[in-house]
Amino acid sequence: MKKTRISLAVAVTAVLALSACNSGSSSDSTAKAGTQSNLPTTVSSAPVTPSAESTPPATSAAPSSSAPTSASPTASATSAKPATSKPPTTKPPTTSKPPTTTPKPPAAQAGLDERCLTGRAICIDKRTDRLAWVIDGKVQYSTAVRFGSAETPTREGAFSINFKSRDHVSTIYHTPMPFAMFFSGGQAVHYSADFAANGYNGASHGCVNVRDKGLVQRLFDETRVGDKVIVYRSAK
Repeated sequence: MKKTRISLAVAVTAVLALSACNSGSSSDSTAKAGTQSNLPTTVSSAPVTPSAESTPPATSAAPSSSAPTSASPTASATSAKPATSKPPTTKPPTTSKPPTTTPKPPAAQAGLDERCLTGRAICIDKRTDRLAWVIDGKVQYSTAVRFGSAETPTREGAFSINFKSRDHVSTIYHTPMPFAMFFSGGQAVHYSADFAANGYNGASHGCVNVRDKGLVQRLFDETRVGDKVIVYRSAK
């Protein structure tokens, strides 16, 4: 009986001891589990202080290799070059060539005889009743004139001044011929008081009468023996 009680007491003691171990192990496990579960929270909440070596690497400041190529100056200059910068290869139109015809001098367009277009010439047109003093095709001045009658016509053709007389008097008709410039025998260009007074109601004996005394005096002073005298009839 006594042995039975002793055995029972030993068994109860052993059960109590085993329960205490399991309880301690459980509490230790719970403690360890709590410690492990709280570790990430502690680590993530703790501020990280960067060290001297934690500055961004040098490569992070370099431009990325993915930067657009349009930023390159060479590429921009190439893309900005217009496609039409090359000179055209087509030839200019043939119509741009100057005309091959030579325009007539102004004197010829004014109705002057072609013999009056060079040198010094007293150019007399029987159709227009005009005398022009022409030098190298340029008219210096002109004036009205009248000619001989049908019985004593003024001769036409190319002549030259062969004699000049400032206060000449006709030896045939005994009439004054001031500022006379003779070009064909007794025919001359000179001032006519009758022409100045009566106009075309009269006629000369073959000379070329000038009614503008001041102008014929100027012509007399400017001309020289040998200058051309061209008497013609221009076309209409």
